Amino acid sequence: MAWIVLVLSGLLETAWAIALDRSAGFSRPLPSAVFAVSLVLSMAGLAYALRDIPVGTGYAVWVGIGAVGTALVGMLALGESTSLPRIGCLFLVVAGVVGLKVFH
Repeated sequence: MAWIVLVLSGLLETAWAIALDRSAGFSRPLPSAVFAVSLVLSMAGLAYALRDIPVGTGYAVWVGIGAVGTALVGMLALGESTSLPRIGCLFLVVAGVVGLKVFH
């Protein structure tokens, strides 16, 4: 259960990062509210998962999921660069996250 919560918390990290961007410095109420709620839920999920998963592994997986998710949303929905080296680097992050889970 801790791993499921950790993955969901990583996805919520993506949500709050995108909402933070869309909040325009907290001047737009809806994205600002989405940011606040998803941030709290993401942190709460991380805290829950760390009861059973070592902090080094859990935090690295959480950050990796959030970073890859945010980069993918940026590339697929926000018009950010989709260069081959950039995509290759994202695959390396995914490989690292999978490796942390496998060798946990």
